[in-house]
Amino acid sequence: MNDQVRAAFEQRVFSLPITSLLPRKQISDSQKGTVKFRRIFRSIAEVGVVEPLIVSRLGKKEEKYLLLDGHLRLAALQELGESNVRCIISQDDEAFTYNKRVNRLATIQEHFMILRALKSGVSAEKLAKALDLDIQMIKRRSILLNGICPEVVEMLKDKTINKHTFSVLRKMKPLRQIEAAELMGTAANWSASYAKALLAATKQDDLTRSDRPKKIAGMTREQMARMEREMASLHQDFKQIENSYGDDILHLVIASGYLGKLVANKEIERFLSQHHAEILDEFRSIIAATSLDQTGLAA
Repeated sequence: MNDQVRAAFEQRVFSLPITSLLPRKQISDSQKGTVKFRRIFRSIAEVGVVEPLIVSRLGKKEEKYLLLDGHLRLAALQELGESNVRCIISQDDEAFTYNKRVNRLATIQEHFMILRALKSGVSAEKLAKALDLDIQMIKRRSILLNGICPEVVEMLKDKTINKHTFSVLRKMKPLRQIEAAELMGTAANWSASYAKALLAATKQDDLTRSDRPKKIAGMTREQMARMEREMASLHQDFKQIENSYGDDILHLVIASGYLGKLVANKEIERFLSQHHAEILDEFRSIIAATSLDQTGLAA
């Protein structure tokens, strides 16, 4: 058996004429008007193409290449009047988007990227142009994690989060920030509105400025006090469920297996069907529900 692994790409980056590239799709005028395209255009205009385009050869003799990934970058280059572009040549003409295999830049990663760029001497003005952002936005993103405890930074480092969420978390003390981040993770909701709801349910002593009364737009003090009580009760219930969840699932699986054996017995099934049809239906529902849960876990 041949154990050699064939490289997916040729080993160097090529500078190819843009006219030799054959795109698989055309970029419409409406796509060129999107924020995404505008940012790509401004970035290329300021710093050039950072990520080479992915192409494959159409033939050994013909100097034409099928564009696999980078259609927006190609359109931006054409708008800028460029004649050549850096490309990586794939050995296969797979018709999938390579960027689907790349993790997008998370909010905290973007913050660190901006910090590194500023520390290395890149001006805020140049960054703003490259990212198509207002210079004040660059400055705000550079101080994104001020007042955020390290544990929360670690928990949220790979998430795409609304920038205003950090402003809300900053109003909480570290332990409360960690609780809020855990609740957001459980709900898979990192929006600023959810963070504000958690802030409204935060005790006064858990606020960074505990000497100042909370002010949440559209909520009275009575409503916030009620939310505090309800959140404390909900958090306690959640902890109890979390502690017993594993044991409960184990008991359910064991009980479901036992019920499955009972129902599989034809005589027992016939007896239940004739005399206790409602119990048989419940048994089948439990078995079906547990089977679905196990299928979901396996997936």
